[in-house]
This record gives sequence, C-alpha cells and structure tokens, in this order.
Amino acid sequence: MAGKLEFVLKKPVIRVISKKESEQYLPHRDPFLLLDETYILDDEKYISGSRKFTGEEDFFKGHFPTHPVVPGVLILEIMSQIGATAIMQSERFKGKVGFLMSIDYAKFRSQVEPGDTVKIAIEVLRLGKVTKLYAEAYTDKGLCSEAQLNFILGEK
Repeated sequence: MAGKLEFVLKKPVIRVISKKESEQYLPHRDPFLLLDETYILDDEKYISGSRKFTGEEDFFKGHFPTHPVVPGVLILEIMSQIGATAIMQSERFKGKVGFLMSIDYAKFRSQVEPGDTVKIAIEVLRLGKVTKLYAEAYTDKGLCSEAQLNFILGEK
C-alpha cells in the first residue's frame, strides 16, 4: 500500500542530522530518543528520517512476547521527533522547543517488527508558533502508519 508522501523518501538530502546531533534540538534523551537520523531535504516543505528496530529494545519483551511488534504510539513519537528536529534546527526557531499538542487522523496500516527500518516522510502543512505536520511511516512492506501532528512552539 502506497501513501501520498512516498516520493519524499526519494528527494535529495542536503543535510543529515544524527541522533547525537538531534540532542541540540530536542529535550529527549536515551532511552526515549527514538530516531536514528533526520534528513533535511532540498526545501522546507518536506522532511524525512529513519529508525531501525534491532529487536533488542526493551519494549519487545512485553509487546508482545510471542509476536513482538513496535507499539503504534512509538511510531507516532518517532514521527514527532524527526519533525521537531528538522524544525528546531532552523535559525528561525533557535531557543524554542516543540511540544506535541495533538495528533489527528492517526491510522495504523501494518505492523512494525524487529529488524524493520521505519522511514518517515513528512509534509509541513503550517510552520509557526502552532506547527502542523502530516507524516507517514514506511517499512519494506509499505505504508505502516500516518497521522497529522500538531505542535506548539515554546521557550526552552
């Protein structure tokens, strides 16, 4: 199943922000810093990023022991962290922090399992004090989830 943003994953990357570098832009730290990389693309309209699940993550022990899958809420959090990293690295938002305000239209289409790499494609719908992003998550099996993420940007 293809989503409307799959083309974003093929756009030219002009800058890669590592997990370590993202700590400059996000308040999250391990074990809750869930992204691997954020990709700044050739315009401010689209963002992408990724996370590989090794199967060693603690939550797999209980979700679910006989059929481990990534909790959907963690996919939403990865989308949020990648979007916030890309936005907060902009000089325009220096000294701000993005707080997730609401999630609309979330849908889960397929399971993410140990060994899967989740690739996130994001479209910026509105950028400002209230920021809106539409995000899709993909694995090799196709679209696995989508949602609209709404942030409010506050002072650090």
